[in-house]
Amino acid sequence: MKNTLILFICLLFYTISFSQDRMDRNEKIKALKTAYITEKLNLSKTEAEKFWPIYNAFEERMNKMREEMYRDRKSIDIDNMTEAQANTLLQKFKNSNTERNDLYNNYISDLQNVISSKKIVLLKKVEDDFKRKMFEEFKKRRHQKGDDKP
Repeated sequence: MKNTLILFICLLFYTISFSQDRMDRNEKIKALKTAYITEKLNLSKTEAEKFWPIYNAFEERMNKMREEMYRDRKSIDIDNMTEAQANTLLQKFKNSNTERNDLYNNYISDLQNVISSKKIVLLKKVEDDFKRKMFEEFKKRRHQKGDDKP
């Protein structure tokens, strides 16, 4: 049953992901991820109702923080940077890491009020499995299209 669902999810992802624009694909991937996590964690309706707002808020905040850090790193002109500017930027990086750690610790605490600790540990594995499956699907498609030329 679970293997069938996983196969269905992968096939669904395969058939829909390139037929829509990037935003639509991202929404479909998010829906697939939601279904995958819900199934793998075996969330009850009550758990899911409390879990998903916490999970989505955490993901949204982490994505914003990643985007901010990316913009900061991308805007660096290392050749013209002064030592003082570098120190300021390093402090910003350190502050961002502290903020991410605090956000993650609060996220785990919030989840502990909703689902078991075992399910929280399983969540990390399930997220990693989903990312791996999506990456494998991407590589497979890229290879099929012939885009993997050196």
